[in-house]
Formats: sequence, structure tokens, C-alpha cells
Amino acid sequence: MVFFGYMVFSIVFGLLADRYGRWKILLISFLWGAYFSLLTSFSPSYIWFVFLRTMVGCGVSGHAQGLIIKTEFLPTKYRGYMLPLSQVFWLAGSLLIIGLASVVIPTIGWRWLIRIASIPGIILIMAFKFIPESARFNVSTGNTQAAMTTLESIAKMNSSAMPEGKLVEPILEKRGRFADLLDAKYLRTTLQIWVIWLGISFAYYGVILASAELLERDLVCGSQPELESEVVVTLGDTEGSQSPCHCHMFAPSDYRTMIISTIGEIALNPLNILGINFLGRRLSLSITMGCTALFFLLLNICTSSAGLVGFLFMLRALVAANFNTIYIYTAEVYPTTMRALGMGISGSLCRIGAMVAPFISQVLMSASILGALCLFSSVCVVCAISAFTLPIETKGRALQVLLPFVILLKIYLCCPVSSQETSMEEETVRRTAF
Repeated sequence: MVFFGYMVFSIVFGLLADRYGRWKILLISFLWGAYFSLLTSFSPSYIWFVFLRTMVGCGVSGHAQGLIIKTEFLPTKYRGYMLPLSQVFWLAGSLLIIGLASVVIPTIGWRWLIRIASIPGIILIMAFKFIPESARFNVSTGNTQAAMTTLESIAKMNSSAMPEGKLVEPILEKRGRFADLLDAKYLRTTLQIWVIWLGISFAYYGVILASAELLERDLVCGSQPELESEVVVTLGDTEGSQSPCHCHMFAPSDYRTMIISTIGEIALNPLNILGINFLGRRLSLSITMGCTALFFLLLNICTSSAGLVGFLFMLRALVAANFNTIYIYTAEVYPTTMRALGMGISGSLCRIGAMVAPFISQVLMSASILGALCLFSSVCVVCAISAFTLPIETKGRALQVLLPFVILLKIYLCCPVSSQETSMEEETVRRTAF
């Protein structure tokens, strides 16, 4: 249900971000997510718990606008290096929540875990005064003065001088339209991106949930899984809120294993950065997706506990590299007028894969481990082929501002002169169109 909320509002926030600005939607999503996350800890029943977590998913779906703002500010040559480094902060959050869970849940319970986990989101709201609106978005809406103000503050911060001239841009009334994603130039790219997003999410959350399942069932070579015991999980203080479920509480060793496998998400980051910048986005993604398919199959090999942890470690590293690459590619391939919507719809389809993953990694895996792992592997193979055949390579490609064949953004690189003093051809030479 968290992913369902994310799926619905990812499209909504993407549409609104292309029309009203990335900064506003990012702020709203942070306020929304922090508020409902905190409310979850006061859930009186399981139904309320599910509903409030769904609302959290709605809010979190807007966080992708932060990546778009960063993408639209970064120069072309630095995007392939700086964007993957964001994974370090994702890793820090993952490690923090696992560490907190190992201490908080056995002592004061899950409610306090959620309350403590809500604190960073609340604190970060205060940092929004330091985050500017995307200058590219402002220019695309005709708000050139705001864009100039932002660029001037950046130049001042870096002790640099602004180039002479001014920004000239007709106001674009049609922004964030779904039909633009299916334009002839982007149709094939869009469809293949959607397949890749769905498959990567399916594999990513499949790895996470399968890790917990494999550890809980103690599925290592020569071991016998213990019989399941019934544990009553209390969500509230009344008898009606007690819900029995068949599960095992994690032992300290299980938390340590989760931490080790999570650290794997950063293990391939240096290689991922090199691959993105030297091999290109398409080839790099196809290689990591192919390797992901292979390691899913290797999980079925009879191995020791250390071997299982090693396979999970590599899988987490590979699926994280997949997400790194597709995030960068999606943000780069679409023009400014529909970049947020493209990312939003991709994120929405991504959650479909996330919603399906538990039924495979927990339900199907209980019946057939081989069947579940083969299904995950097959999906990764499809994604690898789709990535390899993407029609557009964005390595070294400047961010597109407008739809093809329509040049609207004109930046004067030197002082404009009167049309009476120069011919149309000479005036055109004075402009650089992006």
C-alpha cells in the first residue's frame, strides 16, 4: 500500500512539478511525508496503520524532484560523477534504519522506531531556504528574472562573474503533457524506459525481501529450518487490534547480516561511475542487469552462510547500480518541459514492480525457491536487452530544453544589437540555441 500511494502520486507530483515548479512540489512532499509518517506511530489499529503508510507513500513520491533540480543545475561533464554519489546518502539512511531497528524494536517497540525515523525528514524541511528553484524551469516558464537571480547568487558563491548578455525565452504554456512522452521521437525510448524501471524495482525490492526471507528460513546448505512458531504482533492496546502472524523475530546476527548486505549497495559505486562515464549509460546498465540475473541464479547454489551473505552482498550492489544508472538516464533523456512528468510516470511504474515483488520473494519463494529466483533472473535479462537497445545515449549529451524541431530558448552570448544594424543571419550567429 505504501507503493500504491507512491504509484498514484508520483504521476500527480510529476505533472504539477512541470507546471508549477520542482521546489514547491519537493517542499510539499517533504511536509506530507513527515506529517503522515509521524501519525503512523499513533495508529490505533492495523487498518489505520496501512492507510497512514499509504499516505506516506504518496508524500515520498515527490522526493524525486530533488534529483531533477540537481540534474538541471549540474554541467554535462559532472552529471555522471555527482549523481551516483547520491547513493552514499541513501546507503547512510538504510544503515541508520537497520541499526535503529536492532536497538529500538526489541526494547521500546516499532512505534518509537517510526517516530525516531521521522525526525530527519522534519529537520530537513528547514533546509529548504537554501535550495533554489531550477533555473532551467524558470527560463522555460518565462520567469527569466528569477533564473538570473539564481545564477547570479551561484556566481557570487563561486567568486565568478556572470557572462554578459540576457536570457530570452517565450513562455511555454504547454508543459507536462502525457502525450509529449509518446511523441514519435521519444515513443520507443519511453516504452523501453518503463519496462526497465518496472524490472529494476521488481529486482531491487525482491532482493531486499528475499534477503529477509532467506535469513528467516535459514536456507543455507545442510541446515534444517526451524518450525514456524506463532508470534502475536500487537498494533494497538485492545484485543481487537491483535493480529497473529507466522514470523520469527530477527536475532542480532540477522541485523548484522542485513547491514553487511546493505553496505553492498555502495560496493560497486566506483565501478558504476566509471562505467556510466566511459561505457555510456546504455551499455553500463545492460551489463549490470545481466550480472544481476546471474547472481539471482547463484542464490540457488548450495553454499555456506558466508556464501549466502556474499551473494546477497553482490546482488544489493548490482541492483543499486541499476537504479543509479536508470535515474540518471531518465533525468537526462527528456527535455525540461516534461522531465518531471517522465520521471514521475517512470517512478509510478517502478512501484508496480515493487508491489509485485513481495508475492514472489515471500509467497512464491515459500513454495519454490528455484521458481522465484528464475523469475527474478528472467525479468533482469529482459531489462538488460531493453537497456542495450535504447535508441538514445545520453553520455556527454546536453540536457534538452524543448521538444524536437522547436527551438524556443535563445541565450545571447554577447550584447544584443539592433536588427537595423545587422542582418538576420548575423544576429542568429550571435545566439546559441539549446
